[in-house]
Amino acid sequence: MARAQGARAQMALAFETVYGTPPASGFTKMPFASTTLGAEQPLLNSELLGYGRDPLAPIKDAVTADGDVVVPLDAEAFGFWLKAAFGAPSTTGTGPWTHEFRSGAWTLPSLSIETGMPEVPRYAMYSGCVLDQLTWQMQRSGLLTATARLAAQGETVGTTTSAGTPAALELKRFGHFNGSITRNGSALGNVVSVDITYANNLDRIETIRSDGRIDGADPSIAALTGSIEVRFADSTLVTQAINGDPCKLEFAYVLPSGESFTFTVHAVYLPRPRIEISGPQGVQATFDWQAARDSVHGRMCTATLVNDVETY
Repeated sequence: MARAQGARAQMALAFETVYGTPPASGFTKMPFASTTLGAEQPLLNSELLGYGRDPLAPIKDAVTADGDVVVPLDAEAFGFWLKAAFGAPSTTGTGPWTHEFRSGAWTLPSLSIETGMPEVPRYAMYSGCVLDQLTWQMQRSGLLTATARLAAQGETVGTTTSAGTPAALELKRFGHFNGSITRNGSALGNVVSVDITYANNLDRIETIRSDGRIDGADPSIAALTGSIEVRFADSTLVTQAINGDPCKLEFAYVLPSGESFTFTVHAVYLPRPRIEISGPQGVQATFDWQAARDSVHGRMCTATLVNDVETY
């Protein structure tokens, strides 16, 4: 008997035309490291009395479908997650193409995502997926991945795939070695690590339905937060925090072949940190920053992806 193995797992996604309705075609094979995407339906214990000490049968509660997908930051497939986070990009060029994703969209596209374990076989289609949060970390070494948190409408399980033969993308993965950070256009030094979290703060529409599913997930006020851990070598960031002035931070990755990903946060505000001397080693400071809408650009952030994909 075949047993499920993560090494043989597959994932394909496509954007929906109608929320909660998987498209008949147009799926793309996606690289991923792990996923917790799934549906669950808890049981409610019976509260009724008068039938002895043994409980009556439990009652099914509402269905919850959500989870995380850990994906690589790469030059092509990551554009699908950026579109899910920010909406459709503005694309220019004739190849390579420049895709500019902007924060602040009132509506977000929904996706259908199928995870497959062909040896069982089990194919789970998650429809009505909306991206709630996208996070990643910059550091000196290690594998560069991002975590996409999704809220889905429901799960449909079958023994055959509903995604057909998904289109394949060329994997051109960014690494921490390809990363750089600038502040107001100048390189920001002495940075140990950076955490970046963009959240759409979805509002689930939990109406009464016979199938127990949600009616949708609408974005509310977005949030862009994170932390910067630096070796304390100068007072540039501390002075900014004390003065309360914003700065522009740009996190960029560039491959030798020309593909690039640039995440620009137009107005970053820093809190005044506690500077501790914990021992004889170097002194480090952590700034838990947050971003806001920049009046000049009219948005909070811009994600720019340059690659050989013509459209998303």
